[in-house]
Amino acid sequence: MIFPDLYGRYQQLVKAADDAFKKMKLEYGHLIPCRIHCCDCCYAIFGLFLIEAVFLNYHFNNLNRRERREALIRAEKADIKMLQVRDRLNEAFPDDPKMKVYGLGRQRVRCPLLDDRDECILYEHRPITCRLYGIPVSINGKASVCGRTHFKKGVTYPTFNLDKVYKELYQLSIDLLEQAGCQNTSKAALLISVSKAIKTPLVNLIKKDFE
Repeated sequence: MIFPDLYGRYQQLVKAADDAFKKMKLEYGHLIPCRIHCCDCCYAIFGLFLIEAVFLNYHFNNLNRRERREALIRAEKADIKMLQVRDRLNEAFPDDPKMKVYGLGRQRVRCPLLDDRDECILYEHRPITCRLYGIPVSINGKASVCGRTHFKKGVTYPTFNLDKVYKELYQLSIDLLEQAGCQNTSKAALLISVSKAIKTPLVNLIKKDFE
């Protein structure tokens, strides 16, 4: 395993996310319809911190050739759709970055890791965001949850603080860049799509040479 000390710290965050989901499932299972082949979350658009992108890339390259080839074809399609989405939003809201972000969050693009059976080919190594989809989370002080759940508005539920996890992922990304000998650690703030994470050679990914 590359960067074993960082991977151990990352796995602690993964465990915290998994434990939070299991606890919510135990206490509020009747409100959480998550099940195999329910892949609504696999169409959500989100970015990965460098630390997650690197480890996702590592595990992706341990898959068999056929799985990798098919996923890379899906990644190309996802990137084309993302470009089309961004072009539409830039045209619709040329001077309104907030509406662009809002509009992007409402788009649906199929994750390249989702195969033809609607199963994740890297389920055991999926990002933390994927592990928490289906339970209430807090981002920038605002609570959100999958629209397919049965949590009710106006009712208070335990909420997982994603902001805290994001801060730790950001710090892990800085530490990774430092260990890799990169001078510019400000690149740790950049978010990487799943498509770019699996398409980019690992060395280039760490150098942030994926634009």
